[in-house]
Amino acid sequence: MDEALLRSLTPSVLAILVRRGADFAAAEDAVQDALVEAVRVWPADPPRDAKGWLVTVAWRKFLDATRADTARRRREDHVDQEPAAGPAPSADDTLQLYFLCAHPSLTPSSAVALTLRAVGGLTTRQIAQAYLVPEATMAQRISRAKRTVSGIRFDRPGDVATVLRVLYLVFNEGYSGDIDLAAEAIRLTRQLAAGIDHPEVAGLLALMLLHHARRAARTAPDGSLVPLAEQDRGRWDTGSIAEGVEILQAALARDRLGEFQAQAAIAALHADAPTAEETDWVQIVEWYDELVRLTDSPVVRLNRAVAVGEADGPRAGLAALAALDDAIPRHAAVAAYLHERDGDLVTAARLYAEAAHKAPSLAERDHLTRQAARLNARRRR
Repeated sequence: MDEALLRSLTPSVLAILVRRGADFAAAEDAVQDALVEAVRVWPADPPRDAKGWLVTVAWRKFLDATRADTARRRREDHVDQEPAAGPAPSADDTLQLYFLCAHPSLTPSSAVALTLRAVGGLTTRQIAQAYLVPEATMAQRISRAKRTVSGIRFDRPGDVATVLRVLYLVFNEGYSGDIDLAAEAIRLTRQLAAGIDHPEVAGLLALMLLHHARRAARTAPDGSLVPLAEQDRGRWDTGSIAEGVEILQAALARDRLGEFQAQAAIAALHADAPTAEETDWVQIVEWYDELVRLTDSPVVRLNRAVAVGEADGPRAGLAALAALDDAIPRHAAVAAYLHERDGDLVTAARLYAEAAHKAPSLAERDHLTRQAARLNARRRR
């Protein structure tokens, strides 16, 4: 049984059912029933047209469920006879499914879960493992999300920006359980890029590829974090870097700059530097200026302060940092780094310890704690 094939067909089959008039929750149940049937039947009798088979069986499952529900008798009357077997053109349907799963009425966590289930074809168990929550909890989250979007029709253009943010949320979850969410996000973004001609979709795909290329070098054998400047660049995936740069260049050439293209440009400059010392920080600052113009995000301004500190010296970085609210996540870590570069080890050690206390993950907390301990040891010598 080709599980990858089933997963790749799931979104278009689901979208076809919704397009034909099934509400989202009922359609998703019917598609899952069809997938179970495929697992049972295909090993002994594989279909010539896998997608057409799934569409036909899923539609029958939907009609059977509708007929069995007396409370939906009027709806059954509205549904005409079963359409002829075979897949309808579905590129647009699949794109609409992305937009539906990223609907603004959903919370970010629900949008991510629904996207992984409906578009990614993952099981509830796989999604729960990836997010380290009980399967029952994830099932409730997905059920609520399905009910929320069930009454929404495919009659308006979707919001590409919202879809991209959901996919980026998936990517940033990284890896846990038996599902590599970073790789899954890249797969889904490739699928989206194949169906929609939009420079920001290309920008996000480039950004993901450029970040993912550094994955093998990000952690030491003991699981500890390795900062970008200390990573073994020989372990970076040059194929992914080359692909990401090529996609980014094509997107930038269209002169419709967006935040994901700007972020990808920064990642490309890091990837292009043979060593940390050869990083073009001046150009990175210029790209952060573009990002500030596009987003006015406090987090972007925080990262810009780091770049300014590298390009113009730590005191310039600290001056840029002074204009920001110290409640911004990782503010203390950035301040610690800049104070250390400026030679103020006492303040840097204190701020590293403070940042460790606020760290969002165990790996980051341990890294910052080690930084504080390192500086305290240097001071005692």
